[in-house]
Amino acid sequence: MKREQVRARHAEGHISATHVIQNPANLGEWIVFFKKSAGRSYFLVDDNDEVESFSRLDDLIEAVRGLGIKFAEIHM
Repeated sequence: MKREQVRARHAEGHISATHVIQNPANLGEWIVFFKKSAGRSYFLVDDNDEVESFSRLDDLIEAVRGLGIKFAEIHM
């Protein structure tokens, strides 16, 4: 899901959980995914529909906060 879609769905209450995990393709990076209330999950993607990854967890947290999300689980 792109950032604007995340903001809209979060505001509507359709995102039930936010999870942060290490990128399986590069363990030095972090990615975020969102679970919708219907049980489906979506990764945060950029304008090119590629999964956004962050080398610094602080940068990922800033991006997630910018989407209006206040709680996320971090899986290591």
